Amino acid sequence: MTTSKPRVGISRRTLLQSTAALPLFSIGTRYANAAEFTYKLATGQSLTQPINPRLKQATERILEASSGKLEIRFFPASQLGSDTDLLSQVRSGGVEFLNISGSVLSTVVPGAALTNVGFAFAGYEQVWPGIDGELGRIIRGQIEKAGFVAVSKASDNGFRQITSSSKAIKSAADLQGYRIRVPVSPIFTSLFKALGATPTSINFNELYTALQTKLVDGQENGLVAIESGKLYEVQKFVSQTNHIWDPFWLLGNRRAFGALPDNLKDICRREFDRASMEQRADVDRLNASLKEQLVGKGLAFENVDRASFRAALTKAGFYKEWREKFGAENWAVLESIVGQLS
Repeated sequence: MTTSKPRVGISRRTLLQSTAALPLFSIGTRYANAAEFTYKLATGQSLTQPINPRLKQATERILEASSGKLEIRFFPASQLGSDTDLLSQVRSGGVEFLNISGSVLSTVVPGAALTNVGFAFAGYEQVWPGIDGELGRIIRGQIEKAGFVAVSKASDNGFRQITSSSKAIKSAADLQGYRIRVPVSPIFTSLFKALGATPTSINFNELYTALQTKLVDGQENGLVAIESGKLYEVQKFVSQTNHIWDPFWLLGNRRAFGALPDNLKDICRREFDRASMEQRADVDRLNASLKEQLVGKGLAFENVDRASFRAALTKAGFYKEWREKFGAENWAVLESIVGQLS
């Protein structure tokens, strides 16, 4: 469909059409026999997530910039296992690079959950200065202490919204006894228990089936994930809670990354940083149009009483509990960005 006014930027179809045809891995034939290092990069994100084409482009640029010395084979969309499987593989060295959400990463790097404190961030005007600044520095340090390497800047897994198949969730009271899927992440489980719900941890690649079979009543994810995972086929309502912002982190196996010469490390960081920044812009453009698209696919969007959720969390002691777990110093850094949490 055309309009009289030209569209700025790129469409979702243009952005993601190359992803649908992503091979199991990509190899630059020009340098097929020249690689000194052959590594694997895996993701657990569905094929139409914007992070996948950007990472694929980065692997191609790395191959070119290294004159074929570093070949990174790309395995998107859980082709090598679920998120939790992949975390074990990157730790053991079976996979050298992994794109993983901060929420799932927090199962082995608890400090990664600092960005997942419920109803903390007001918007991206707080997110990016924080994650590219002191808050990000703290999390990257904890990633390294856990034995991984944080290879690039964080990319955008989006603000998360609650969806439902049975009723609109408009206030904390609507979550009483509600069976909701959450990622495999302690802070998500803690958040929804504090709100009176019954959370169940399920990997994303099993989520559609869990919703379809009514194992859970609803779930929570960003709009990009809701669209790319076709969750609109098994859900009816989207409550615009913006309850958590979650990043993607690109992890490297410490031994494998350390084995690279400094010039190849520099190339990796440069190109993966570029991919992260491009993906942030992609998500920003997509979020501007996704609500309209999802309404067209049958989802009803609902406004919520955010204050009721925040009050319920305070009453349940959620903020006090997580301040103690993260430590007063780390909590103070978070509050310096988002304001006082009580």
